[in-house]
Amino acid sequence: MTSDAVSALIAKNPSLKTHRAKLESMGAGAYVIHRSWGFGQISRFDEAAQRLIIDFATKPGHPMDPAFCLTTMDVLPAKHLLVRRETDKATIAKLIDENPAQLVVEALQAYPNNATTAIDLEITLAQTIGEERFKKWWANAKKEIAKDARIAVPAKKTECYVLREIAVSAEEEILESFTGTRSARRRILLAEQLLSSLEKGAAAVDLATVLAGLTEAVRDSNQLDAAERLHGAAVRDDVARRVGADVASLEPSQASLIANPRDLPAISDRIPVHFQSHFLELILETHPIEARDIAFNLLKTSQGKFTTECIKFLVEKGHTAELANVFKRWQTEQNLRAPVLLWIVKNRGTPKFAKLLDDMITPRLLNAIFFAIDYEALQSASARRIPLADILSEDTELIGELLSRADPETARDLANTLMLNQGFEELTKKSLLARFIKLFPSIQSLVASDAESKEEQLLVSRESYERKREEYETIVSRKIPENSKAIATAREHGDLKENSEYKMAKQDQQVLIAQKSLLERDLGRARITDFREATTDQISVGSVVEIRSLTSGATTRYTILGAWDSDPDNHVIAYKTPLGLALLGRRVGDEVKVKIGASEDSYAVTSIARYVDRNPA
Repeated sequence: MTSDAVSALIAKNPSLKTHRAKLESMGAGAYVIHRSWGFGQISRFDEAAQRLIIDFATKPGHPMDPAFCLTTMDVLPAKHLLVRRETDKATIAKLIDENPAQLVVEALQAYPNNATTAIDLEITLAQTIGEERFKKWWANAKKEIAKDARIAVPAKKTECYVLREIAVSAEEEILESFTGTRSARRRILLAEQLLSSLEKGAAAVDLATVLAGLTEAVRDSNQLDAAERLHGAAVRDDVARRVGADVASLEPSQASLIANPRDLPAISDRIPVHFQSHFLELILETHPIEARDIAFNLLKTSQGKFTTECIKFLVEKGHTAELANVFKRWQTEQNLRAPVLLWIVKNRGTPKFAKLLDDMITPRLLNAIFFAIDYEALQSASARRIPLADILSEDTELIGELLSRADPETARDLANTLMLNQGFEELTKKSLLARFIKLFPSIQSLVASDAESKEEQLLVSRESYERKREEYETIVSRKIPENSKAIATAREHGDLKENSEYKMAKQDQQVLIAQKSLLERDLGRARITDFREATTDQISVGSVVEIRSLTSGATTRYTILGAWDSDPDNHVIAYKTPLGLALLGRRVGDEVKVKIGASEDSYAVTSIARYVDRNPA
């Protein structure tokens, strides 16, 4: 807009006088960013309509009231990245590809005070680079930006990236962040980053300040849990050695923090991965006599990388033979948990552990794997992936190796266990069963009978379906979780061979899993009917029939309903009962023979009616 056009606009609306400078910046050719329509360029000012004509990507030639634009649109300076993307494409493209840190520097130079929030900067960069490419580009660019002494990188997205007037080293920046925070967790993290930089040859900084801050944090902070405090003490001691301080005088000591062996399982669950090896060595140093037994106890309940660290520690300390015996004992006691099982199958063929694990690769191990997968599936309400199930599916040689010592009966039992397992999708089950059949062709009959049972539909009433559904929900949402808690509680009571509570809970689990599987199969086969398809011509599901015993002459009326609707006291029978099956398809006057147990009787059909006619909805 020209100065005259702005003056005319203000004359009509005096309240715009304070915004004159911004209005005058809205000239033809200026680039703008609008809250709703994004990046655009002012084409011209239509004096007759008193409207700015702006070309947005999705709204070319869009007319807008200048007064409205004051609060919804910003005019971008010539050095803004979005403007330069249009006016200096080659330079911006080169910076994007070759020098991300310089691109951020030049982006910050376009902002007042050379600073903007992380959120705003990321939005600008994403618009400059393109949404599809930005995510991957930014992941790599942040590493370069963090190394650039000119840029102060914020800890949170709501804080600002700042272009410094005087460049500082990465180590000085870490120290500045350390002294500027009161968070004990962040101090530990920053001190560890600083040590890492110094080990790579970075220039020395004032570590005495870091040591004082860490010592206070580890000793006094109520933010830290036991694992964080131990990790902090280890970092503190490393800093102390760097400055030549007396580590033995620092409190609390690492040894004192793990003095009680009962605290170690909870600590091991939360220590950082890179600290796990040091943690085990610290246990050996603090508890030299009990260290082996402590390591076995930690291994038993370990997760992820810590499982590998525990086994590596035991092997390196000369306990390989004991480890093999413990694995076998845990297998006998059904105490091999998923992380240990996963480690076994992953390392069974490695030169270092093949001899240790050779005797473990048996059908019994496959049974333990199936149990662990089923248990994890029942514990998890979500559809998250189960690593043990994934490796069983992806490692095409594993099932063959585990079944290499199996007899046909054992293989068939394991195949049946697989078919009832909750941790696999149906397609995965079929793929795994194909591997069984390749080794034991007779298992094909088991698969065929299962497929046949699945294909047969069950006719059921809506009421009986809802009862079954409620029974299923009770088992899944209440009984199985209660049983899982009972098993976990019983495990804590010690030796599983003599643990009657554990055995009873495990038996209950087998019953519940079988009930759950049967209900799932039946509910999947069920077809709800209102029995209106029944006719009076012949007996079908939904018929009310009278039959006369040819032996005694007595007449009885039966109602034949769905598979789950039996009520013998009221002469309601399911069509799947022997009498129901014998009567289906019969007409008035037909004679039928029915054998129930050892007795057989003959009946004549005397009448047929429809259940829905006698019981209207």
